[in-house]
Amino acid sequence: MFRFVLREAGRLALGLLGALLMAAAMGALAAPHAGTSITAFLAAWGEAVVGFVRLDFGHSAISGASVPAELGAHLPLTMGLVAEGLVVALLVGVPVGFLLGAGPARRAASPFVQLVSAAPTFVAALALAYAAFRGLGWAVPVGAGVKSGLVLWPHNRTEIQAALLPVLTVGLAGAGAAQLALRRVASQTAREPWRVELRRMGLTALDVERAYVIPAVLAGLLACLGEVVLALLSAAAVTEWVFNYAGAADLFVKSVALRDWSIAAAILFVFAGLTMTAHFVGVSIARAVADPGTRP
Repeated sequence: MFRFVLREAGRLALGLLGALLMAAAMGALAAPHAGTSITAFLAAWGEAVVGFVRLDFGHSAISGASVPAELGAHLPLTMGLVAEGLVVALLVGVPVGFLLGAGPARRAASPFVQLVSAAPTFVAALALAYAAFRGLGWAVPVGAGVKSGLVLWPHNRTEIQAALLPVLTVGLAGAGAAQLALRRVASQTAREPWRVELRRMGLTALDVERAYVIPAVLAGLLACLGEVVLALLSAAAVTEWVFNYAGAADLFVKSVALRDWSIAAAILFVFAGLTMTAHFVGVSIARAVADPGTRP
């Protein structure tokens, strides 16, 4: 187990290094003469790497504020949205994944699942907003920067209405990734030969499912935690744009559009780091859940 975690930690370190180099390459575009020649770009890239190592991320070309200040103003909203969306993703995606992981249910629901999975996130956001406005009489939430009313634990009706639609949009995108991971590992587990061997040894079907199949399926979901987080972050960018929330995901899209490369590079590095860290945590816990010593 220790060697496995150590190996995954090394892969995480290499991945973070690659993300840093990629973010520095994007940040180098902010240098005045970086686009004049390949030599100038490489020199700007080297300066950007040194700046990242020294925790000097530069300043925004639009607002003039430092990159840490911009991240401090916008990143908490996105992290709250992703955290709440992760709760929804697990509450919805895990039961649906287990339900559709069964053979007959998987075959019957496969066309519907493929159709829903292919739908863009903004379609779900607009559909939820329309249903809430027309069916429930809600005022569609429109954020006002970091004080948008999106809080982790809503305390009143206004806060619930402001948070529910964006959280559901992000959460359903994560639920799609979670149930897909569960269906994939359930399909693989269903074909394992040890299921038949365990039944021949005298174990009941319930014992096999409880002691071997469920841990294997949950370990498969944990191993895909990075994919779920990536889906949540991707959905957050669309959701923040639809509902006009000034989060980091929306800021990243706007920074790329306005060529504010210092801001875009820092957010890219943070998001890549979050995704790779989630993968590292997920596979490490999955290894502990499905320890080789407990496998058939």
